[in-house]
Amino acid sequence: MTTRIWFNRTFATATHYVDMIRNNPDGKVVEIYATHPKRHSLMLQAADHADLEPDLSMEQYPQFCIDYCRQHAIDIFIPHFGLSEIAKYADEFERVGTKVMLGGNADLLRLVSDKGDVFRKLADVEGLTIPEYHIVSTAEEFEAAFRSLKEKGLNACFKPVTGEGGAGFRVIDDMPPTLDILYRSIKPNMYIGDVLRMLSVVESFEPLMVMELLTGPEYSVDCLGNQQSLLAAVPRKKVEGRIRALEDNSELIRLAAAIHERIPLQYNFNIQFIYQDDTPKLLEINPRMSGGLYTSCLSGINFPYLAVKMLLNEEIVVPAPNLNLMATHVEKEVLLKHDFNG
Repeated sequence: MTTRIWFNRTFATATHYVDMIRNNPDGKVVEIYATHPKRHSLMLQAADHADLEPDLSMEQYPQFCIDYCRQHAIDIFIPHFGLSEIAKYADEFERVGTKVMLGGNADLLRLVSDKGDVFRKLADVEGLTIPEYHIVSTAEEFEAAFRSLKEKGLNACFKPVTGEGGAGFRVIDDMPPTLDILYRSIKPNMYIGDVLRMLSVVESFEPLMVMELLTGPEYSVDCLGNQQSLLAAVPRKKVEGRIRALEDNSELIRLAAAIHERIPLQYNFNIQFIYQDDTPKLLEINPRMSGGLYTSCLSGINFPYLAVKMLLNEEIVVPAPNLNLMATHVEKEVLLKHDFNG
């Protein structure tokens, strides 16, 4: 029996997860479907069946997903884009016979998508340190937040309250730029005067988080869980450049378990920390497979395939992870087999 699995628009590294699911140890036969709005997406090349996504509003997008599942008799839908909106229609997917890999219900995913809500929800978790932060939506609030952090001896940065990856992240400088910046590598730094000038042109703006700048080692903890417990956690450290270390960090594994008790995400999810001196501080939570999960799978845990088995209500065995490894990756050429013109 063939299991049909659909990935909607996602990053190119998800091709690794396609391979891990295809080359599963149980010999389960899968058929991979992929959609993406960009016709040269590597995911379209990796799939058995590929389609371009139409240009739709977020309000229209869930219905496209439901129709796609019905049309292609999709057994498992692994969404990346539009998680919170798709979760609102979980019953509709069930009616067309599709199981959707969602980290939680619509309310939980909406909570996790808002960095301020996450920090408030986890503020009293024992042993967890939340960075100093302020949520602002006016230029006056932004300046006050920046000054407050500076008075505490902290450097500051900001980013959107909702968003993915490093989109919108900026470091705030309190000294005006000089000519030498034209001869240096581009950095995400902005002079506070320039930021305030831009923000002042509107009465209010979408919320931004102004927080202390964390400069220590950064970790992503890739997790597998169900509603009851955390089943696996692999701390992955950014060493330098593309070098990553899978580290047997009991402190971060314990914190991941404590966070999961408060926010019981399911299947694959990711928790990011940055150390400030000897203290790990929470950065954000991603309720989906992370872009670097393929490195964590070098631990011997096939995170994507185990999540598929969980969704199918099949028994899983999670091996003890092989940690204290270092890894990197290199660019690899891929010949494009198709040119999707739409």
